[in-house]
Amino acid sequence: MRKFKTWKNLRGARFVGAEADDASMHDESTPAIKLTAATVLGAMGPGLLAAMAGTDAGGVATFSNAGALYGYQQLWIIPVTCFLLVVVQETAARMGCVTGKGFASLIREQFGVRKSAFAMLSLLVSNTTVTLSEFAGIASGLGLFGVPTYVSVPVAALGIWLLGMSGSYKRIEKVLLLVSCVFLVYVAAGVMVGPDWGQAALYTVVPHIGAGPRYISLVVASIGTTIAPWMIFLAENNVVEKNARVEHIPLQRIDTVTGAVVASIIAWFIILVTGSVLFPAGIEVNSAEDAARALSPLVGSYAEILFGAGLVGASFLAACVLPGVTSSAICEAFGWERGADRSWSEAPAYRGIITAIIFVSAAVVMVPNVNLFGIMMTAQVINGVLLPVLLVFMVKIADDRHIMGAYANSRIWSAITWFIVIVVAVLTVVMFVLQALGY
Repeated sequence: MRKFKTWKNLRGARFVGAEADDASMHDESTPAIKLTAATVLGAMGPGLLAAMAGTDAGGVATFSNAGALYGYQQLWIIPVTCFLLVVVQETAARMGCVTGKGFASLIREQFGVRKSAFAMLSLLVSNTTVTLSEFAGIASGLGLFGVPTYVSVPVAALGIWLLGMSGSYKRIEKVLLLVSCVFLVYVAAGVMVGPDWGQAALYTVVPHIGAGPRYISLVVASIGTTIAPWMIFLAENNVVEKNARVEHIPLQRIDTVTGAVVASIIAWFIILVTGSVLFPAGIEVNSAEDAARALSPLVGSYAEILFGAGLVGASFLAACVLPGVTSSAICEAFGWERGADRSWSEAPAYRGIITAIIFVSAAVVMVPNVNLFGIMMTAQVINGVLLPVLLVFMVKIADDRHIMGAYANSRIWSAITWFIVIVVAVLTVVMFVLQALGY
């Protein structure tokens, strides 16, 4: 098996599971690549992008609400969600390295066309509604700077579409990673508000389990916004797009862990900011833009600007990622051509689905008096049903030595992933109960 120094050298040499040599795919003696600064930096991207895209408008709103309502008390959930994210993302990316196939293709092959079609339909509806919420986040964030919705949403939609149609996965990834840098504004805001660092550190390492359905509802929401169904597809598909192979699994793990840790740090600082400023003042917020507005009179306009810029960047990043992930999964499940490097004539379905998701979502946000909350609740319900099912698919595939060979889950890793499946399933039931009770 040829040895590559960085993932960039893998262009044009995609490893396609069933078409590859099974002996080499499952060979435990596969040469390990040398971990140097160059190879590590060359591998960075898929895991970081997947994790950062998960900190979207809904995530910012959830963590802002947690800080505003309970101060530092829910900081302990961040290390927990970080660990869960690492397990899920590492498993998905490892599956991509070993099989050379995306998650949708593996679902179709292992569980049949009907289950695959159900998963893809659910993913399409869910991701379209989530994309809609990202455009709502863009409109709200730019509204803080006086930009009206009828300007911000069409311009953002056109920019996202042009980027998706640029015809270069490498260029798209670079732009999105650059956009991810906007999350540093939350770190800056956290330092600027002068928090009690000692107390924050204590609540981070010592869990404070609060009573009441509202507290539990926010804990469930924090886990749900950290691990979303589309992130499994994104993590695996991005690895496949980079043509990573089994010898790059160590690099993939570094990328996965780095992405999860960075995204968790951002979430931690969001809770820190609102917990330091809004909680002592007794100010409750229902959205990320509410949090940004509430910060201004308490700690100055700079905090509002930073928080608003973070909301716009988070929403834009997720809105760029979601249509491509959805289209790629659907096309893969049904055997259609896909990929950012494919032209309209080569992959009309792939580009058509991306276009439809972007412009339908943008158009709905601009409809006067549209019930965005009801639409986003629909997405949450679909995600709640779909995530445990997808996690079961993922674990069963990752446990199967006929598919994964020497890179199948170990007994300990399998036990951890099954535990996560059970936890997510239980939390999904809790979420539905709390929603029925009005929390």
